[in-house]
Amino acid sequence: MFVSSFAVNSMHATSPSRRWVHRSASATAPRRSCARRRLLAPPLHLRGTAVSSAGDRATTSSPVSAAPFAATEGAPATLQTPLVPILMGSKADRDHCERIARACRTLGLHPELRVASAHKVPSRLMDVISAYEADPRPKVYLSVAGRSNALSGMLDCAVSSPVIACPPPSESFGGADIFSSLRMPGGVSPMVVLDPANAALAAAKIFAVYDERVRQRVAALQKSNRDRLYVDDAELNTKEYESRIQHALATQQVLLQSPDGNASDASNAGWRRKQGKVRDQFTRSDRDHIILVTTDRQSAFDRVLAAVPFKGAVLNLTSAWWFEHTASIVPNHVIAVPHPNVTIARRCTPFPIEFVVRGYATGSTSTSLWKNYERGERVYCGIRLPDGLRKNQRLWTNLVTPTTKDDAGDALVSREDILQRRLMTADDFDACAAYALRLFEYGQRVAAEHGLILVDTKYEFGRDADGTIRLIDEIHTPDSSRYWLATSYEERMASGKEPENVDKEILRLWFRDHCDPYQDKQLPEAPAELVVELSRRYIQLYEMITWQRFVFDAQPPSAITTALERWL
Repeated sequence: MFVSSFAVNSMHATSPSRRWVHRSASATAPRRSCARRRLLAPPLHLRGTAVSSAGDRATTSSPVSAAPFAATEGAPATLQTPLVPILMGSKADRDHCERIARACRTLGLHPELRVASAHKVPSRLMDVISAYEADPRPKVYLSVAGRSNALSGMLDCAVSSPVIACPPPSESFGGADIFSSLRMPGGVSPMVVLDPANAALAAAKIFAVYDERVRQRVAALQKSNRDRLYVDDAELNTKEYESRIQHALATQQVLLQSPDGNASDASNAGWRRKQGKVRDQFTRSDRDHIILVTTDRQSAFDRVLAAVPFKGAVLNLTSAWWFEHTASIVPNHVIAVPHPNVTIARRCTPFPIEFVVRGYATGSTSTSLWKNYERGERVYCGIRLPDGLRKNQRLWTNLVTPTTKDDAGDALVSREDILQRRLMTADDFDACAAYALRLFEYGQRVAAEHGLILVDTKYEFGRDADGTIRLIDEIHTPDSSRYWLATSYEERMASGKEPENVDKEILRLWFRDHCDPYQDKQLPEAPAELVVELSRRYIQLYEMITWQRFVFDAQPPSAITTALERWL
């Protein structure tokens, strides 16, 4: 919390184009003899340098830029790097100061920790202040002292830059010692922020007045905090679904295939059923629409791996939401959604290509970008990849990496190969590729607003009887897409951990670790707890994307037939 205010004018920065102006050391500290000042000055080769809390030496040999640079975490500081001197009354406060320093580095600031007591050696404190005031870097001071907080007051009186007091917590005085930080004499105005991370944030917001890159760091942190609330709410809410999912799995309440045609009028009326890995498709030669029933079958590695309760409804409803919200980008095939598992769609002739769009260097299947890159491939679907990519890092741009559609398995292919093999015309391919990129960019924006990262996905297109290219099949579902939680991505990348996913990747990884899903004829059965968790994550993704509660449909499969009566 901010307890005392300060005037922006004290920063001498009334507009983004003006630099902060600091008083000289002689204006802020007692006069000393020339010999004394020479004794205090660092050697020439170390002037303008300091040892940070991480122990690295930061040089400041270049002139101050009109556009200061916000340093990334772990990067060396420069003259343009916002500087945060953190002054503590004693070494006992170091842990508290380290927490402030870590938060500062996350926000692109350069913290430096110093011990300087206002009570025991006030002259040394003034020496430290004088050295910093002679440093041309823009700065905000943080003071860490409790009980009788003379440090913050002396510091604020001696500098023209902002001062933030962040006293360490103390249980001995029941909070009464905070009063010394709150109550200052007239003309002494350090701010008081009690939480270490918040103190760093307050400093960053001051720099953000003129430093756009620090402002972006602050905005990113605030967005991450909002995203965390979305994730926490969705996780808490869907955890309550686990008993329902467990019961459905134990009692085999899963939709493995669409209702038996003999129990309906479908087969008798000339409808033909084609069973895919996940969807059953009903077609009739004299109808201009088809019926798609999304089952609970779970596929990966081009084969069915498990049955996941409620998965079919989640996929179908997720697709329906995305189809509705992307209709302005590209026409789609949806006519109606009469049941959570059912879509009535326009009949289209599919193009024999899947348009996979990738935003990150990742993947675990044989056709994934990362697996090929890891094997040394540097040309992928006709695209030249640079050396030095890290797993799970964001690519320099979103890439369209097409594959063929084949019952025996998808194969990577380039635009040139597609045209040479006459799988598509150049105009059709380019139109579909452009649609795919626009859909993916929109999907990434929506995902980012909801605390997610849309990592990669695949699109399928077809042409209807009028010649219109339409988006078909599914869009941005956890089956066709890879999603990560945005809140933990940067932290996990920095620590070398895999991102947190909200898709079928956990199932892929389990089978990859326990068998060869491409070669083994007989696969092990996925553990029940893994299937339950996968179902919960699918529902979580649906609720995070749509901001709607998932409604469990307890109706038997025969309800699908009832819903289809008007379409048969």
